[in-house]
Amino acid sequence: MPPANQQPSTNPASNLDFFSIPQSFLLQIGTASILLLLITGKSTVRALEAIGEASEELLRGDRLPNLDFPEDSETNQT
Repeated sequence: MPPANQQPSTNPASNLDFFSIPQSFLLQIGTASILLLLITGKSTVRALEAIGEASEELLRGDRLPNLDFPEDSETNQT
């Protein structure tokens, strides 16, 4: 059984520099990054919608050239 008057061990304290940063600063960084992510997401959706509409206009049927298909009677004669 160890003696009752034993001194506590003198281990050096671990260096946790992360916890020395104020919580309000961490909250500000987290909030700014979330807002930036939301804004980026919305602008990405708008850009993809614009690309979709532009490709839809490009591939619309009235702007494509008319193709002359051979008649059935012409293909059966050969």
